[in-house]
Amino acid sequence: MSTDKRIDYIEFPAADISVAKKFYGEVFGWTFVDYGLDYCAFNDGRINGGFRRADVFSATSQNGAVLIVIYATDLKATKKRVMAAGAAILRDIYSFPGGRRFHFLDPNGNELAVWSDH
Repeated sequence: MSTDKRIDYIEFPAADISVAKKFYGEVFGWTFVDYGLDYCAFNDGRINGGFRRADVFSATSQNGAVLIVIYATDLKATKKRVMAAGAAILRDIYSFPGGRRFHFLDPNGNELAVWSDH
């Protein structure tokens, strides 16, 4: 499979990179490589990305930010882990054509969604 013209890397702003690593490691099992104090790369098992130190941002879809959507086979269990790890639920589980999803605000203020097809 060619990687040409596919999303290759996603970068999130984070006021506290250690908080981002703890949250995404606990909830989704991501792994990390640190590059100094202001940058950390991650891998979710399929795609690579990073957290860059940023003190001022508003990363919600309401403010025009891109919405990253993560797939989970067990939506309710994932929502419980998200909440237990300190995220705020912005939009509770709802149905849409093709499945169900919820939106959350991670501890650094980034909005993401989780969806499932069942």
